[in-house]
Amino acid sequence: QVQLVESGGGLVQSGGSLKLSCAASGRTFSTPTVAWFRQTPGKEREFVAAMTWRGGSTDYADSVKGRFTIFKNNAENTVYLQMNSLKPEDTAVYYCAATNRYGVSRFGSFYNYWGQGTQVTVSS
Repeated sequence: QVQLVESGGGLVQSGGSLKLSCAASGRTFSTPTVAWFRQTPGKEREFVAAMTWRGGSTDYADSVKGRFTIFKNNAENTVYLQMNSLKPEDTAVYYCAATNRYGVSRFGSFYNYWGQGTQVTVSS
């Protein structure tokens, strides 16, 4: 089993920055791919970014490309999402996800471990 715990959410003004963290514990060696998704009430969960632990392959949703960066600290088993130039439409609950499959994917069904989520609110 793998446990994921997100932190770092909060309230920020439009144009500001936040850095989310996802601390992984348990059988983390079995999860070569990690990702961030987000969800707002009444909408489907939306892919944000993904990366592989070893190879460093990354993928970003078009809506966040150039503003968000996913990166990791292998020694601490932690994945981060640096979010810059935040917009009100970035407001959502952000979830960390991991999978024991290889490669990056934008589909939530590809991931079998999920964190509890952290709220990000961007005010205009």
